[in-house]
Amino acid sequence: MNTSISKKSIIKGIGTQKIVVLLVLIALLAMFSILSPTFRNYTTLITLFSYSYYITFMAIGATFVIITGGVDLSLGTGMMCYGLLGGVLVVEKGFPVIVGMLVTVLAGTLFGLINGHLVVNLRIPPFIATLGSMMFCRGLGSVVVGGMSVTWPMKGTAQGWFRDIFRIKLGSVVVPIGFLWVILLVLIMTYILNHTKIGRYIIAIGSNEEAVKLSGVSVKKYHITAYVISGFFTGLAAIAYAATFQALAPGTGAGLELDAIGAAVIGGTSMAGGSGSVAGTLIGVFIMALLKTGLPFVGLQANWQQIITAIVLVVAVGIDVIKNKRLARQR
Repeated sequence: MNTSISKKSIIKGIGTQKIVVLLVLIALLAMFSILSPTFRNYTTLITLFSYSYYITFMAIGATFVIITGGVDLSLGTGMMCYGLLGGVLVVEKGFPVIVGMLVTVLAGTLFGLINGHLVVNLRIPPFIATLGSMMFCRGLGSVVVGGMSVTWPMKGTAQGWFRDIFRIKLGSVVVPIGFLWVILLVLIMTYILNHTKIGRYIIAIGSNEEAVKLSGVSVKKYHITAYVISGFFTGLAAIAYAATFQALAPGTGAGLELDAIGAAVIGGTSMAGGSGSVAGTLIGVFIMALLKTGLPFVGLQANWQQIITAIVLVVAVGIDVIKNKRLARQR
């Protein structure tokens, strides 16, 4: 009897959806490892992490916005735009790379603030407000660079040190130290979401905005803060992308926001708002990155990633819907 109660307590504490998603992640790892011996190579792990960095940062921001009951569609094109803005300053204007990185993050934070004001103060639906930002960022990035790709300083050059933030080479071995940054930020944002006033009010806004207003809390401030967090982490995602891959191309990035939003939802963040988990989002990110990395090893085209991801996403949302219905009945 005590064992049964203990198991139920563990499942309740971790969350049914997160357990299911973790099992899916383990199953995918096992499947790819069995079907393709090449997949088990160390280089595959490096590739997996390379895809996960920028998706993780965008997905953390998406988690906070979705918890409020909103959505941010500007993540993908925004990431490219901010990276292009910072890259132009470094490559064409001769600014130090640290300045380019700061401008990249500040640009993302500013657009997050703008998105927040559009949604909260102008009462524009999040879908429309961030769709407009998505299109604006896509155009702005192309205008700033004149339609040309931008390559941040390469490793081995005077300012190429920033690429070592995410992976370094010790002898002939590449070490993905970016994973340590990911874990650190996930822990910090988990604490903020679950143990600070900002996180509690963001969750409360998604659960019952009117009740929060009646309690005297400044709903607008905390609602906008969720979008600012999203913009800040999109700026970080741009730095991760620029440091990991060779070049940023204008007019690209559309669709990457779906990876971030999908990871958050797969990881247990409710599209209805009011609940979510940064740790769960990280698991969702690795599922997205694993599909992108692993499917070519088993001979499937990249398009299959979209199909399989869609199935996983629908299952995740289905679990969330069933969970919400059960909670509604209990009330």
